[in-house]
Amino acid sequence: MLHLSKAGSPVAGNKRQVLWSMRIAQLFVLSFSLLTAALYVSLIPQYYKILVEKCILQGCGNLVPAMPLPATGWSLEQFGLLFVLIDVLFTFVFYMTSAIVLWKGFREPMGLVAVVAMISFGSSFPSLVMTASEGTVFTQDWFLGVSMLSWVSLSLFLLLFPNGKFVPNWSRYIFVIIMIVDVMTLVYEGQMWERFHIPALFQFLWYGLSTLVLIYSQVYRFRNRATAAERQQTKWVVYGASIGIVGFIGMSALFDPNFHDGTALTYVYLNAVLNASLTAIPITLMFAVLRQRLWNIDPLVKRTLVYGSLSVCIVLIYTVTVIYLSRVFQTRDHYVASLLATAIVAVAFAPLKEWLQRQINRLMKGRHDDPYAVLLELGNQLIQPQDPDAMLHAVVRTVKEALRIPYTAIYTGIGGQTTLVASAGNLLYEQHVLPIIHRGKELGTLHIASRSAGEGFTADDNKFLDVLLRQAGPIVENWHMTQGMKLLAEDLQESREKLVLAREEERLYIRKNLHDDLAPRLAALALNAATAQIYVKKQPEVAIDMLADLRKVIRSTVDEIRTLVHDLRPPTLDELGLVGAIQERIALLSKPAAMLAGEKGAEVLDIGLYAPRPLPSLPAAVEVAVYRIVTEALVNVVKHTKATTCTVSLDMSETGQLQVEIRDNGADFAPPLANPVTDGKSGIGLVSMRERAAELGGLFTIDRPMGGGTRVLVVIPLT
Repeated sequence: MLHLSKAGSPVAGNKRQVLWSMRIAQLFVLSFSLLTAALYVSLIPQYYKILVEKCILQGCGNLVPAMPLPATGWSLEQFGLLFVLIDVLFTFVFYMTSAIVLWKGFREPMGLVAVVAMISFGSSFPSLVMTASEGTVFTQDWFLGVSMLSWVSLSLFLLLFPNGKFVPNWSRYIFVIIMIVDVMTLVYEGQMWERFHIPALFQFLWYGLSTLVLIYSQVYRFRNRATAAERQQTKWVVYGASIGIVGFIGMSALFDPNFHDGTALTYVYLNAVLNASLTAIPITLMFAVLRQRLWNIDPLVKRTLVYGSLSVCIVLIYTVTVIYLSRVFQTRDHYVASLLATAIVAVAFAPLKEWLQRQINRLMKGRHDDPYAVLLELGNQLIQPQDPDAMLHAVVRTVKEALRIPYTAIYTGIGGQTTLVASAGNLLYEQHVLPIIHRGKELGTLHIASRSAGEGFTADDNKFLDVLLRQAGPIVENWHMTQGMKLLAEDLQESREKLVLAREEERLYIRKNLHDDLAPRLAALALNAATAQIYVKKQPEVAIDMLADLRKVIRSTVDEIRTLVHDLRPPTLDELGLVGAIQERIALLSKPAAMLAGEKGAEVLDIGLYAPRPLPSLPAAVEVAVYRIVTEALVNVVKHTKATTCTVSLDMSETGQLQVEIRDNGADFAPPLANPVTDGKSGIGLVSMRERAAELGGLFTIDRPMGGGTRVLVVIPLT
């Protein structure tokens, strides 16, 4: 068997290999950045000289068009200095963000890729390096390679960021194609498309589709693979890339000579705005790579959309107004038209800005910024005649539509269980649970799903939810009251059915006893009396024997009638009252209990009755129920416990309730509380006691007190 030490293990070898690879990459990035920056700085004086001597007035090919100076304004040297400052400031932003990323993320591969992308793009995009390096073979070839590397590294960064994996998997093949095209462009010194006679339309399609693939990879990663932190990183990247691409496309269109006068001052403005829009790329990449300060980007995106849309609207309003008024007043200098157009724009600015802000807020996050308007609409729905269930569904729909979230639901307790009572939408992402509280009591919970995986809710969202939950409390309470009334109605109907069934069962039982037993006996008695009457004169001795038998049958029949009456209501209750009947029952049970204790050699059970105050006149149903409960409880004590003392207490509470307590000091009786029916007669007896108390609206409990033994407590209201 092969034994490897810790230092010589394959894992340690892999770590050393990765460490060396990382150090080589760090050395390459650092050397590349320093050399590129040094060459860039060395070309600045040459760029200024060429601009002043040739490029501004005569042009320098496709890189710098000829730009005549305006009639009044700055000198040629001043314009040259402005163009240099614009390009240098553009590159300086890329260099500074690269330095920060290199300082903070020196050990992260994605940070190194971002540095290469920003250094190369920030150096090669301005016309400074290519214009100033003409005639210098090494410098020109170097920056041609830097230009190629800028697009390759930027594409690689967008396809790998933030976790270093190609997502989706087929995007790796797109990167290979992008790299091949860029290398071919370098080989042919930027003239590949012309060398192969490829139409301009195909060039446009290539750059457009490749850019869309890069953005799609980030969007796909955001929607399907990214974690919460990676989503924030992706938002920054997509935001910066979107601003840069939109600015580049828009300003590139404005560079067409048909849209401006072609003077140097116009090109100063165009270059400044174009470079400013592209600087959003390095700044957002820096935020995304470093990760330590991932501020919430959503407000920034909303403000950008608002002011971008506002600017477009104002430009359109101004342009259309000037053209229209110029034709109306037939003016050439447009002074009056410009004055009126400015006034119109000034008046329309504030309401237009508010309208755009509201529309974009609702597009991105719903109507969380206007909770009172939402509540007004909800109130208009709730005043319509509808049941409480429909009201709850209106609430969840309102929350879902107002916040633009995929799922909303309300859960509340029914019968001791949490139950879904209203929902809208589908649960796609994680959900948040908010309590619905009214009058200090939690009536239910509102479940809301995030707009996307890992996304939380803003302060405006929480404010909206807080206001809405306050209004939802009474609606949920109303629903609870309605459900309670339904349950009470169902219980009342069930109780009525039980009473009818019990009454009919009792009548059937009495009818059977009277018809099947007592009636035949009485008929037999009449027959025996008639027979005895016949034998009185003929055979007196036989008649005497028959009358003696008749007397025995009459006595047994009377006993059966008494038993039947006793089953309906114990006679002792009428004769002795509730306390006396219980006392007599205790006396009857004490004799067999004493005999049983004597046979077992155990201590005799002492049963006592405690009634501190006279009881008021009780309803017959209450007397029967208490008597039956006490009797069943005492039988359980005698049969199932080894108790030596048992106390029966009868008392009236201050609230007008009859309290009955049967307590013993036994230790072996474990009442089957969970399923009393499963314990034979004992279980049936416990069920009977519980049902007798429940029929009168009372409470039945059986437990083990701290002192030991068993306690049966029955509380029956008398009102």
